Amino acid sequence: MMTGYSSSLAPRRQSVPPLLERRPAVRLAGLGTATPPETLTQEEALEFTLARCAANPQQADWIRLIFRHAGVKRRAFAILDGALPAVAARHALYPPQPGPGPGTAARLEQYAALAVPLAGRACQQALLAARLAPAEITHLVPVSCTGFFAPGLDIGLIRGLDLDPGVRRAQIGFMGCHAAFNALAVARDMVLADPAARVLVCCVELCGLHLAYGFDPQRMIANALFADGAAAAVVTHGQSPAPSKGVPAGDQASWRLLATASYLIPDCAQAMTWRIGDQGFEMGLSPAVPGLIGRHIAPWLHHWLDGLGLAVRDIANWAIHPGGPKVLSAVTAALDLPSCAADTARQILADHGNMSSATILFILDRLAHQRQPGPTVALGFGPGLMAEAMLLM
Repeated sequence: MMTGYSSSLAPRRQSVPPLLERRPAVRLAGLGTATPPETLTQEEALEFTLARCAANPQQADWIRLIFRHAGVKRRAFAILDGALPAVAARHALYPPQPGPGPGTAARLEQYAALAVPLAGRACQQALLAARLAPAEITHLVPVSCTGFFAPGLDIGLIRGLDLDPGVRRAQIGFMGCHAAFNALAVARDMVLADPAARVLVCCVELCGLHLAYGFDPQRMIANALFADGAAAAVVTHGQSPAPSKGVPAGDQASWRLLATASYLIPDCAQAMTWRIGDQGFEMGLSPAVPGLIGRHIAPWLHHWLDGLGLAVRDIANWAIHPGGPKVLSAVTAALDLPSCAADTARQILADHGNMSSATILFILDRLAHQRQPGPTVALGFGPGLMAEAMLLM
């Protein structure tokens, strides 16, 4: 019998347990997402990769298998030039073989040019949904693991959005796919320390700048999954602020962020890695990752929820970071959930690919627009191997 979705079990909670009700409330008052305008279908991305990574028919067959089972249908990439008709010619950054591919400096030059405009679009949507003017933001938490430059994202967003020049900043860098969880935990602490704080969290990832050349099975998995995107959240005190004059209301339901948790899975430090190489940033992704998550997540999550006065069967919705189809299957199997519990995550993966830290906010944004009732648990995983969780209502 599957817990949480069987009519024979106790009904799921639709309200906050007393233990959580006494906690100060923190709200995700508005969410916003943005992707680059140009996209590739998974078949187009496959052909693009084969020309740069497959040295023989056996390697080409293996890459095709990985791409066709990645759960991705289409992905956006900031470096694509839509004015050029042929996929292989859309950007000079990635010439076909031979060669090791562009150096890290060339890739980061593109990051510096492309990251801030994409991040700014997501922030504008989040501010609109929160009904706040940019000048009302008191704290800024920029997030990224796919590029570095200084003056960086923080300065670019302050100038581009016309934020208060005295805004406080806390940058979250190089933490990978679970970085948004840490950023929202930091924002929550800021609001709990100062109820007047209005925190803008912005994740922007240009994973497409780190396409791997040559045949490395772990990096080919990354080539098949990752994409570009940005997402932002405005975090405020639980009491809804008065809307700014002239700022229209959004149509999005807001989340209450009730609790967060982290867990370092033991003896797995090399299962997922993210390092700076001479030809871009290098993803190490062991095929053992889904199994490791599946073996360790249930005891930790049950213990955490029990401390909050909840059980898995009380959770109405799941926002699971789609590290890949096997990760989603491992989580649902370990928690004894039906496959449909990960449907929203699968939809985001199919529509956008894995956008690293931004992805979980895309999932929460979609759930918010669907106005799904009841407790929601968000889960993410990143280098370490680290698991992160949030409880939202």
